[in-house]
Amino acid sequence: DDIETDIALLQKKLNSKIKINIFNSIIFVIVIVVFLLFLLNRLSRRFKNDFKLFLSVFGEAADSDKQIDRNLIQFDELDKLAKNANTMLKDKIIARQALADEKERLFVTIHSIGDAVITTDVSGKVTLMNKVAENLTGWKSEEAQGKPLTDVFVIINAITRSKVKNPVTKVLETGGITKLANHTILISKNSTEYQIADSAAPIKNVKKETLGVVLVFRNVTEEYRMREELQRTQKLKSLGTLAGGIAHDFNNILTGLFGNIELAKLSLSPEDKSYKYIQTADQAFSRAADLTKQLLTFAKGGEPLLENINLKQLVKTTALFNLSGSNVKAEFSLPDNLWQIKADKGQIDQVIANLVINAKQSMPDGGRLFVKAENVNNFMKNSKDSLSGDFVRLSIRDEGIGIPEKHLIRIFDPYFTTRQTGNGLGLSIVHSIIEKHNGHISVESKPDNGTTFTIFIPAESSFKKGTSAMQTKEIEKSLNKSIHILVMDDEELVRNSSEAMLEASGYKVELAVDGKEAIEKYNSNPFDIVIMDLTIPGGTGGKEAVKKLIAINPDAKVIVSSGYSNDPVMANYSDYGFKGRLVKPYQIDDLKKEIRRVLETG
Repeated sequence: DDIETDIALLQKKLNSKIKINIFNSIIFVIVIVVFLLFLLNRLSRRFKNDFKLFLSVFGEAADSDKQIDRNLIQFDELDKLAKNANTMLKDKIIARQALADEKERLFVTIHSIGDAVITTDVSGKVTLMNKVAENLTGWKSEEAQGKPLTDVFVIINAITRSKVKNPVTKVLETGGITKLANHTILISKNSTEYQIADSAAPIKNVKKETLGVVLVFRNVTEEYRMREELQRTQKLKSLGTLAGGIAHDFNNILTGLFGNIELAKLSLSPEDKSYKYIQTADQAFSRAADLTKQLLTFAKGGEPLLENINLKQLVKTTALFNLSGSNVKAEFSLPDNLWQIKADKGQIDQVIANLVINAKQSMPDGGRLFVKAENVNNFMKNSKDSLSGDFVRLSIRDEGIGIPEKHLIRIFDPYFTTRQTGNGLGLSIVHSIIEKHNGHISVESKPDNGTTFTIFIPAESSFKKGTSAMQTKEIEKSLNKSIHILVMDDEELVRNSSEAMLEASGYKVELAVDGKEAIEKYNSNPFDIVIMDLTIPGGTGGKEAVKKLIAINPDAKVIVSSGYSNDPVMANYSDYGFKGRLVKPYQIDDLKKEIRRVLETG
């Protein structure tokens, strides 16, 4: 019993000890767990703070340049990561600044270019425009950005007036450079039209991917006009070459025919039945002579035969004559002190007549024609041939139907006309005549608002003295004496008709076929007057022969005769040793008048 009691007591103590040990172990475990939880919480806080810092920095990285404060990082590994992140942010800043600098340089470069530049994205919307493009299109860059190019860059064909395909579309379709077609017109926002040229090209990155299109163009309106003017001048010269050749031969024929018709008239009584037919033929030949004069206007080297002209009297007479019988009234503003001009009277008469007739035709229901002239001191005109000096300005303005803008640049072209009954030569003749007089002509017109032609003709300040009545009588008396005249011409018809007309006027006449024969005859018997054809194909013409005649007799009275010449001899005959000139075809009165003048002036 005692042993069991002891065992029970020992077991009780052991149980108590075990309980104490278990309790102590639990307390220890709890303490350890609490410590570990505390430690883990501390670590997680530190991790959380570091990650929150990373997340906030990376979240702002797209919009700001804020870097990670490495002093707030608790872990070395995360500090290394923060260092790398900060390096990436620095690289981003450098790259962005480089991109901004490059964009600025591109912007400055584009705005410094003299041509107009527009860039678009791949959808064809405007992204950039320089100042030149703004001026030509009428759009500000800020307005145009984001708009379709077709709204800003409106182009049409100058001839058909139809829309031209968008060049950006062509570039995006082909992937290559596209040039704008000729005759392309840009219509600006304010409806101003410009002739433009140049090209569009794709904008590509390093991977050859198309990012957009750059369109470069320039205003070539003035160049286009100058080219048109040059082409027009070349057409006139080509026509002139043909016209000159025809007129030269035709005038020789007309000279012979004129002479024989006049001789036939002299041998017939006005009551004779044949006289009327000859008169009609004479009128027809006069019209033929006028036609050759028009052709000669185009002739290369067909210089005007200049003399001092009272423009006031010529303008008034010609205008009233061509308006006679019409319902158009002329109103003149021609000052008494209007300068005389140095010009070819026949050609200037033709200019005025053509312009007056055009004005009359533009007013089928009648109206007023305003003719104004004034003196212009020190006129200067910048053109392909600069003009300067004293000019007389003549303007002819009508109240007619006007000229459409598309026709204005062509109205001086040969054979261009909008009338079914017109031949298209009138205004081209006018242009050629004024150009040959070293003048200038321009036109202004709007449909239904009339047309104004403005002409500048060089003024002449010195005037030639006329022949006195006493001198004329003395010359006429001398005609009763025997005047010996030599006629040199390679055309037999011209020689014979000239001989007949001169003999009918009481002169003694001899003939020569070329300059060589004329010189031989003059050597043996000097003549009072020598009439020489300017050009002898294959022989010695008047230009060469007159020098030899003057060498024989410095006072030789030589008259040059020609229907056409490439040399300016007919316009400035005295510079080549001649005393007078006869323009073919000439009539008997022309012969007598020029011979009288040469005998008078010596």
